[in-house]
Amino acid sequence: MTPTLTTLLLLGLSVGPRTRAQAGALPAPSLWAEPGSVVPWGSAVTIWCQGILEAHEFHLDKDGHSMPWDRQRPLEPGNKAKFSITYVREQYAGRYHCSYQSSTGSSERSDPLELVVTGFHAEPTLSALPNPMVTSGGKVTLQCTSWMGFHRFVLMKEGEPRPVWTLDSQEPTSRQFQALFLVGPVTPRARWTFRCHGFFNNTPQLWSQPSDPLELLVSGVSRKPSLLTQQSPVVTPGQRLTLQCRSDVGYDRFALYKEAARDLPQHLSLQPQAGLSGADFPLGPVSSSHGGRYTCYGGHNLSSEWSAPSDPLDILVTGQLLSTPSLSVQPGPMVASGENVTLLCQSWSFVDTFLLSKEGAADPPLRLRSKYRVGHYQAKFSMSPVTSAQGGTYRCYGSYSTSPHLLSHPSDPLELQVSGSSGEPGPPATDPSSTAGPNRYLYVLIGAAGAFVLLLCLLVVLLVRRRRQGKGRKPGAADPEPQDRGLQDSSGPAAATQEETLYAAVQDAQPEEGVELDQRDAEDGDPQGTTYAQAAASDAPPDVTYAQLNRLTLRRETSAPHSSQARKPPAEPSVYAALAIR
Repeated sequence: MTPTLTTLLLLGLSVGPRTRAQAGALPAPSLWAEPGSVVPWGSAVTIWCQGILEAHEFHLDKDGHSMPWDRQRPLEPGNKAKFSITYVREQYAGRYHCSYQSSTGSSERSDPLELVVTGFHAEPTLSALPNPMVTSGGKVTLQCTSWMGFHRFVLMKEGEPRPVWTLDSQEPTSRQFQALFLVGPVTPRARWTFRCHGFFNNTPQLWSQPSDPLELLVSGVSRKPSLLTQQSPVVTPGQRLTLQCRSDVGYDRFALYKEAARDLPQHLSLQPQAGLSGADFPLGPVSSSHGGRYTCYGGHNLSSEWSAPSDPLDILVTGQLLSTPSLSVQPGPMVASGENVTLLCQSWSFVDTFLLSKEGAADPPLRLRSKYRVGHYQAKFSMSPVTSAQGGTYRCYGSYSTSPHLLSHPSDPLELQVSGSSGEPGPPATDPSSTAGPNRYLYVLIGAAGAFVLLLCLLVVLLVRRRRQGKGRKPGAADPEPQDRGLQDSSGPAAATQEETLYAAVQDAQPEEGVELDQRDAEDGDPQGTTYAQAAASDAPPDVTYAQLNRLTLRRETSAPHSSQARKPPAEPSVYAALAIR
């Protein structure tokens, strides 16, 4: 090899690396934004570009612009530059790249940074189907909906700078645009808080306002608490209502969930009494928005896992419909235990559901679908057979199936009185056969009581009749003061003669004419015992003679024995006669 060829070869080896560096072979820098690449309109954001230590200038480029968007000198120690935007507006939204310059040349361009500005459209709604409580290891569907015709929806998870999912929107029959995001499996080791946005295809970096945050609560298998209220679940607008979540497990915090709600209020535990933990959730003053189905959960501070859900509690708000139903009872408001009772709720306005509520009852109201009957709607609530425990004051309401927790005005109260011992538990209303035994004994007791009353009445009638007969007989010898009598005495023949009806025959001078005496006793309406005698001619009526005998009562003024009086009849019976001849 000649000296000239050797020199040229060494020169080529030394120039080669320098030429590649000048051609842009330096490593690409890193590009990111703080606090994130999704920035609300009007806020501040910082874009960082980091390269090598030899970089002496950094360039920030934005798609759509031929010239660099900005140039910055590196900060100490010299490998990165800071690009600050103090007030973000729509013109800052877009796709960015950065590069740096060194003494050896220019670096390659960084990966793109999508800077998104939010707040240009109304926010969508984010909800969980069926609810935000998810069992550990399970999945849940998040629904992002909006009345605006967004082309796409984006789901963001709190703590992550980039979107989790981006989906095309769909338009269901409700005329709302939506996207369904399937999330999971979820675990209690992380927090699951989400928001969603919508945007149009022609402005992909200009998003809507964020939805309200939705936090998924991971429920476990620990014992469920109880959800209750000191008031009735049927409430009126303006009333103050407090829901209480209680548990005998020592939970540190509680969460209250309303079905289809977007938020989950949480409260620290309180100690209402020894051995119990709980929290109170005030909901007053009540409005129509408070109507719905509620559940509560308990949790510990050292774990993001929650308990199993409580049994649901329905809160019903009255006065939300214009109609007012009426309530009646058949056969009547006062019944005996064991009878069949029907409460009839009616409305002239359309309602598809009727509810029957008992005052002071902790159980939820009974619900029945309405039926149309000749100009009105009605529902029949049967109590067959009724028990004493079902006595009380009832009201009924109407509602629509589309909003089952919003009720009409209440009907007038109806008080049902059920006779029977309230201390003895009655049979359940759903099992008529269980009352056959108690009813049989009840009927036997009623029949025995009726027979006793009839027997008592019969004895009273016999006693009264015997006393009347005793008064009609002559008093005995031992009677010191006999009652006043007429001219009769059953102990002597003279008295027996006076006991008979008196007849008199008065004859005129002619033998063919006779007198007939017609006696009317005091029992026929003559209180003085007056005896009338009519003398009538048998053949010729001109000479008719009437005789009137006025018989006075004969009194005994002596206390002599009865037998002596029987042997000696009274001497002067004091008989008067008046004769009138026509």
